[in-house]
Amino acid sequence: MAGSAAATAPSEAGTPGNMGDVRRSNLALVLGRVVQSPTGSHLTRAQIAAATGLTKASVSSIVLDLLEAGILREVGLSRQGERGRPGVGLELNPARGVMGMEINVDYIAAGVTDLSGRVVVQDIRERDNRDSASAPVMSALAGLASDVRRAAAAKGVEVLGGGLAVPGLVEAGTSTVTVAPNLGWRDTPLDLSGLLPGAPLGVSLFNEANAAALAELAHGPHARRNFLFVSGEVGVGGGLVIDSELFTGPEGNAGEVGHIVVDPAGTRCSCGGTGCLETEAGQDAIFAAAGIQVKGRSRSESMSRLLAALAAGDPDALQAVQRAGRSLGIAVASASRMVNVRSVVLGGHFAVLDQWLREPLLEGLAKYAPGALPPEHVTTAVVGESGALLGAAGSVVRALVEAPHRLQA
Repeated sequence: MAGSAAATAPSEAGTPGNMGDVRRSNLALVLGRVVQSPTGSHLTRAQIAAATGLTKASVSSIVLDLLEAGILREVGLSRQGERGRPGVGLELNPARGVMGMEINVDYIAAGVTDLSGRVVVQDIRERDNRDSASAPVMSALAGLASDVRRAAAAKGVEVLGGGLAVPGLVEAGTSTVTVAPNLGWRDTPLDLSGLLPGAPLGVSLFNEANAAALAELAHGPHARRNFLFVSGEVGVGGGLVIDSELFTGPEGNAGEVGHIVVDPAGTRCSCGGTGCLETEAGQDAIFAAAGIQVKGRSRSESMSRLLAALAAGDPDALQAVQRAGRSLGIAVASASRMVNVRSVVLGGHFAVLDQWLREPLLEGLAKYAPGALPPEHVTTAVVGESGALLGAAGSVVRALVEAPHRLQA
């Protein structure tokens, strides 16, 4: 499934002044039902009517609008059970797609998925973005997005809109990065218009950890509706999902696990604070403590060297990762107590290093939040390193479900 949407009560009637709102609400309700259905289920109009409480006539009219907008397509006959004639099945149109984009410290990335979340094409390019002005970074990303968009078009997929994930705080509902310490950006407006020119849904801006949390919600275990996602990159980010919705707080910055203080006497953090989790468990901190030289090397090469050192039992590497695990345990213990979260998902390098940092992480949880998080509730991400990309793309689908009328002629 592409992602979940908030349930909307069906509306069959209204005064002349609000008929447009009723129609838009029911469009969202019908499309949401199709998006939430298991892949390959091919719901019929009658099944949608039964599930939503709308009349068959209303559903048929709404489905016609969604077919004309190119969001849905018909896929032949589908049986509704042992009784009754088979109806025409419906599915998300695989010829429509969305693009996820990501800016990180040492790379840019772009990928297109169809509306069900299946990856059509993606590309990652190494680029040193640390302390770079935003304009050249956005120019490079626009070039990459254009190439990926053409590759998707060659496979018959039209990109409707996109989401951009960045490693920093963003001003909710705007294109401004409030602060991205590892990029050196502060109160930086980004020109998103050049990324997907002509795309009807435009481009929206997201925090990368929040985007990855959305990807985990869409692609992870169906039963997981409440969890804290902790992302390990150059920085450390977090995304909080409550009742299948991303909780971001009034200014969009909730879940910043990387800046929970784990050592008041620790080192200065790029955020301006002292002793943040990022200073103990971010990639730079781990590589430095392990004696891994990163200058002149890509992050992937540095991580490969760290993994080789760990596999060989190198004491410096083991100590560095175990220290990161202990600090992560302290931060997660604090977060779990604060928001009563019962599940934690580790992404980025925390997932890659799980076998070495899990024991000290669990020891920290047992010491500082005994009983709050059972070990089996601390898991690794199913979306791998593409989480932010998939989540940024999926956010466009979620926005489309909430307002499908935006694609109507």
